[in-house]
Amino acid sequence: MEQFEPLSPPLRAATIRSMTNGRGALARRSLLRAGALGAVAAGLTACGIPAAGRQGGTTASTDHSAQEKVVNFSNWTEYVDVSDDGKHRPTLEAFTRRTGIQVKYTEDINDNIEFFGKIKPQLSAGQDTGRDLMVLTDWLAGRMIRLGWVQKLDSANLPHAYANLEQRFRSPDWDPGRAYSYPWQGIATCIAYNKKATGGRKVTSISQLLEDNSLKGKVAMLSEMRDSVGMTLLDMGEKPESVDDDTYDAAIARIQKAVDSQQIRKFTGNDYTDGLSKGDIAACVAWAGDLVQLRLDDPDIEYVFPDAGFMSSTDNLLIPDKARHKTNAERLIDYYYEPAVAAQLSAYINYVCPVAGVKPYLAKIDPSLAANPLILPDATMDAKTHSFRSLSDAEDTRYEAKFSKLIGA
Repeated sequence: MEQFEPLSPPLRAATIRSMTNGRGALARRSLLRAGALGAVAAGLTACGIPAAGRQGGTTASTDHSAQEKVVNFSNWTEYVDVSDDGKHRPTLEAFTRRTGIQVKYTEDINDNIEFFGKIKPQLSAGQDTGRDLMVLTDWLAGRMIRLGWVQKLDSANLPHAYANLEQRFRSPDWDPGRAYSYPWQGIATCIAYNKKATGGRKVTSISQLLEDNSLKGKVAMLSEMRDSVGMTLLDMGEKPESVDDDTYDAAIARIQKAVDSQQIRKFTGNDYTDGLSKGDIAACVAWAGDLVQLRLDDPDIEYVFPDAGFMSSTDNLLIPDKARHKTNAERLIDYYYEPAVAAQLSAYINYVCPVAGVKPYLAKIDPSLAANPLILPDATMDAKTHSFRSLSDAEDTRYEAKFSKLIGA
């Protein structure tokens, strides 16, 4: 069995931040998707993320889909539609009625690193994990593909997915052409502000967050490096897709200046929502998925996608190596790319929908959701969308070390 090095200290620190209050702790309705810190931290030390040493392209696995009408689906908590009484998952049950395929749905992903620790021993030994479908965030999805631990998808089983995938999600640098993955949901980063706390002033740029004296001491940025640095790079006219050491260092220096002047109050995870509502935070970098519900509860909360652009990432559907029911898993992926089904899912979870043609179906459920750019970005927003490029292990360690020093982590 291959032996892997554990995470470097900077990457371990970044991961713990993510799990406790960062993107790894994004709320799914009222629940945190992060697990117990102690157990996960132990997992980090024990297993770590392996280096991306061998390329994607796995040995063919035996598919038992024709004989076994089942698909084992692992997902995050509160990340699929549930009936009002909490006893049913409508879209999953409708899939079973249509196909006869039973979905064994498990909410056993609390964090990317923790989940990876569960499945790594089987994957590294070339064994079945007991899962046919799983949802991982883009950076880990890319690593899994490079390791050769996920199966290449059969496009013949994915006609709806192939036709209806939104253009903005079609070719990430970690999976060009989506040969191994399809997005489950998108995550957009924006600027949020409290009109009452800003005295009615609009906050529309990172420059205002970092330099507007009227906001001094009431600004928050995210403790996730790719979001805060990425948004700063865009404000500087640089593209996160092509970040290098020089542009990265320039962005860090710019944020550092705002830290030194006490312009920035703190770096947060999704706990910025409480400070934003209270007015302790006047403006901040935020995740759009948090704002749909927050704005319903507080009409003073506004959001802006800056003209300079904004950061976007995805949680992604993948089929692990040696999965027993690959075709069944592909049929389930394809099912969620039918616009009517995607609309039902989006109406419940309120994240960025990756499925084209969903708007009229969503409008039938709730017209306000169909008009909400936090769920269905418009063409203007599409032109502003950017993603942080994939980093090598060495770059990731170096960049996270500098960011950890910046935020005092």
